[in-house]
Amino acid sequence: MIVTRFAPSPTGYLHLGHAYSALFAWRAARAASGRFLLRIEDIDRTRCRPEFTTAIIEDLAWLGLDWDGAVRMQSEHFDDYRAALEKLSSRGLIYPCFCTRADIAAEIARAGGAPQGEEAPLYPGTCRKLSREERARRIAAGESYALRLDMAKAVALTGPLSWEDDKGGRVEAQPLSLGDVVLARKDVPTSYHLAVTVDDALQGVTLVTRGVDLRAATHIHRLLQALLDLPIPRYRFHKLLTDGSGKRFAKRDKALTLRTLREAGRTPAEVRAMAESC
Repeated sequence: MIVTRFAPSPTGYLHLGHAYSALFAWRAARAASGRFLLRIEDIDRTRCRPEFTTAIIEDLAWLGLDWDGAVRMQSEHFDDYRAALEKLSSRGLIYPCFCTRADIAAEIARAGGAPQGEEAPLYPGTCRKLSREERARRIAAGESYALRLDMAKAVALTGPLSWEDDKGGRVEAQPLSLGDVVLARKDVPTSYHLAVTVDDALQGVTLVTRGVDLRAATHIHRLLQALLDLPIPRYRFHKLLTDGSGKRFAKRDKALTLRTLREAGRTPAEVRAMAESC
C-alpha cells in the first residue's frame, strides 16, 4: 500500500505552493487507494504557533483534502527522537558542537575557505577535534551546543547507499557532500533531518513526496535510515511554484495564502486550479 504524507511547519499560513505540495501527495495516495497522512512539524519552539496549526488543518479541509488517522505533532514525540539520538551516540557517531555561526565563519576565513555544500560552505569540523574531557567540561559549564553527526565515520560504517527516485531511478547517496549536519540542539532533541526520518519510519510512509529543493536532504535521510535500521521509502519530487517573475512562493506573500484567497471569495476548486496552473 502506498502511504504518503504532507508535513508543514506551523510558522505561518499555507500558500499556493503548500496547496500544490499537499495535493501532489494526496493524489499519489488516493490514486493507488493508499493512505495520506498529515504531520505537523512543530519542533521550532521559537517560530511555531498553535494558531497556525489550527489554520493549517482548517485550510486543508476547506481545500477538500482528507487524511487518514490522527495528525502527528512532532512536539509530542521528542522521546522517539531521543531514542534515535541515543542509538547514534552509542556508536560514537554524535559529537557536541559549541560553535556559533560567527565562530564557523571565522574558522572558515582562517582556513582560507571551506568545501562548498549544496547551499553554503560545509562545517569545518572544529569541535570534532575536542577531547572528551573538554566536551564534558563545556557542557557542565552550561554552554549552548548542537549535536552533529560525524559524517565521515557514519559513511565508513554504512558503506555505499542508494535510494529510488520514482522518475529518476536509482540514485547513489552522497551524504558526505552535506558535511557534519546538526541532528539536535541542547534544548531540542532533534532537527528536521532526524525527526523527518524517524517519523516517516514510525508512520509507515512508503512514498515520500517533496519539492526539488529538498532533494539534497534525501542523501542525509538515506544515511540515517541505514544507521538506525529503518525501512527505505521511495521518493517522488515535484516542482516549486513561482510567481510571474520566477520568485518562489513564501509564507510572507500574504496575498497568496489560502486564507486570504478564501476571504477574497475564491472557491476550493478555483484555488486548486490556481495551484496546478502556476
